[in-house]
Amino acid sequence: MVQKVAVIGAGPCGLSSIKACLDEGLEPTCFESSNDIGGLWRYKEKPEPGRANIYKSVIINTSKEMMAFSDFPPLAEFPNNMHNSEILLYLRLYAQTFKLLQHIIWQTTVISVRQRPDFHATGQWDVETETSEGQRETQVFDAVMVCTGHYTQPHLPLSDFPGIESFKGRYFHSWEYRSAKGLEGKRVVVVGIGNSGCDIAVDISRVAERVYLSTRTGAWVIGRVGPGGLPFDVAWSSRLLYWMVKLFPTWSNWMLEKKLNEFFDHKLYGLKPKHRFWAQLPVVNDDLPARIISGRVQVKPIVREFSETSVVFADGSIIDQVDVVVFATGYNYCFPFLPPKLQTKCGYRLRLYKHVIPPALAQPTLAVVGFISGFGAINHMAELQARWATRVFKGLISLPAEDMMMKETETETATMHQKFACSERNPIYVDNLSYMDSLAEQVGAKPDILRLFLTDPTLALQVLLGPCTSYQYRLSGPGSWAGARQAILTQTQRIVRPFRTRLVSDDPEHETTSRLSILMAFIAGAALLSYLFCDWHLPFRSL
Repeated sequence: MVQKVAVIGAGPCGLSSIKACLDEGLEPTCFESSNDIGGLWRYKEKPEPGRANIYKSVIINTSKEMMAFSDFPPLAEFPNNMHNSEILLYLRLYAQTFKLLQHIIWQTTVISVRQRPDFHATGQWDVETETSEGQRETQVFDAVMVCTGHYTQPHLPLSDFPGIESFKGRYFHSWEYRSAKGLEGKRVVVVGIGNSGCDIAVDISRVAERVYLSTRTGAWVIGRVGPGGLPFDVAWSSRLLYWMVKLFPTWSNWMLEKKLNEFFDHKLYGLKPKHRFWAQLPVVNDDLPARIISGRVQVKPIVREFSETSVVFADGSIIDQVDVVVFATGYNYCFPFLPPKLQTKCGYRLRLYKHVIPPALAQPTLAVVGFISGFGAINHMAELQARWATRVFKGLISLPAEDMMMKETETETATMHQKFACSERNPIYVDNLSYMDSLAEQVGAKPDILRLFLTDPTLALQVLLGPCTSYQYRLSGPGSWAGARQAILTQTQRIVRPFRTRLVSDDPEHETTSRLSILMAFIAGAALLSYLFCDWHLPFRSL
């Protein structure tokens, strides 16, 4: 019987995994190679090899309600899109509230995870660790949860850039970037148009002579501010909207792209990609269009070659006297402590059932948590993965036979590759809502909307029309939380609160929960209708 669980990593995924273990009555021991929690969200002045790093100005793309853990709403005073220091504070409050820190062993790196000789019978693992002083130890665990993330190994494909060895300027991967200090008056090229590349280009452009943003594919760009000034993801993450996108994928792509181009023409700005909106994660950046229109950032095609001081682009254009090149070229993912046979691939992704458990294991006692990506934050998906995995460990959820899991994984991978623009750098995309619902259904925590309409119509409206926050997965079933209903009905208050720094009307400062909840539902519904149904006839004018 599973009792002792090793959790590797104390970032957001590791913390929610510790808590999931405790909720199921298991005994977690978390090994963290650094001296603090936070993982990616803990800013470090100096990059630490083998660990995720962020730059000083990072603000999360996902709003606070959409990235919150399912039983720990963020403080109302927190801004909707938090700075990395505020996210770290949220994680500290979470760890302190649920007494997670006492289960963490600091400055201890996991060297290897190996199946024991009697694994077929026991499902146990030998976990070898090494402290910062070099002391090694091997302990036996009944199960293992891998929560190390996938932003630790920078991908720097210098062989793809002829002449880079002769370039006399400075070049480095975005993993090393901390701030624009030292780049004042410089001419900078940023290679890569993901979120990091665009953030860094904008950050540097405030002090540099000029920044050139080089892209092979282009990208759809959205801002954090949505309809009515609400966070974009709050207004666009309802269950109703999700169902509409599933029913009319081509139409919803067309309409969203049309609306984005009404704000600024992606073709005019040199950003228009070949893929449709839902095929790849968009860039979230409020400032990039303004930096482009002011000339501080210029969009360029992919780099063809380097010379001593110049960069030649694919269209033949040349930028001379380049001082610095930043390669925002993504990351390699690897788990060096796991046996190679557990790292086999299916397409670009690891062969993991439900993106969590290797199907070939004789005993399902190893879970990879948080190695996933979708349109939204990883936190709540990883938390649900951890809840699902711990119940699998305990035998409360039965998995299909190995061949069935293999077949489902292969089918899922084929569908994913057909729907999304996957690659080695971006191996995993999922439909957030359908993925979480599938896990929640097996856990027994999927919200029953029809039943809610019969028993609690106010809550049902919020669940259907409001933002699909993680609190919905605590309304019923195993792991249910008595505060889930209130968290859902008051989420609008927490969204509105940070804006109340200057009241501009005679309305009372504190509106009732029901009024705010209904307002939120109607704003979400109105946004949906205006963005998806207005001009519905336009795509057919040419037919």
